Amino acid sequence: MESNLTAGPVVRALGALAQEHRLAAFRLLVQAGAEGLPAGELSARLGVPPSSLSFHLAQLAHAGLVSQQRRSRSIIYRAELAAMSALVGYLTENCCGGADCGVAIPDCGLPDCSTPAASDCDAA
Repeated sequence: MESNLTAGPVVRALGALAQEHRLAAFRLLVQAGAEGLPAGELSARLGVPPSSLSFHLAQLAHAGLVSQQRRSRSIIYRAELAAMSALVGYLTENCCGGADCGVAIPDCGLPDCSTPAASDCDAA
C-alpha cells in the first residue's frame, strides 16, 4: 500500500504521540471508537487536570490525530482513525523490502478505519 503522507505530517504526528499523557489519551480515544469521549471523562480516566489535558489534546488535534465536536455543554474528542491508519501505513510501507516478513498489520475493526481490510470489518 502506497502512502500519500510526506515526512512533515508524520513527524508532527509522531511528535504529538511522543509524550506520555498524549499517547494515553490517544489510545483511550482509539478504544472509544467513533463515539469518542467527553473531555471531562478523558481527564478523569487519565488523572490529568483539565487545563493540562486541553493542551495535550490541542497538540494531538494540530497533528491531525484527533477531532473535537461540541455536544451541548461537552466537547467530545475522537481519534481520527484514518489518520492513524495512514501513519501506520507510512511507517510500514515497503516493510521488509516488499518481501513477506510474516508481520500482519492488524485492522482496527472499525468501519472508519482505512486499513486494507477495513471494507471487511464489522461495526465495533
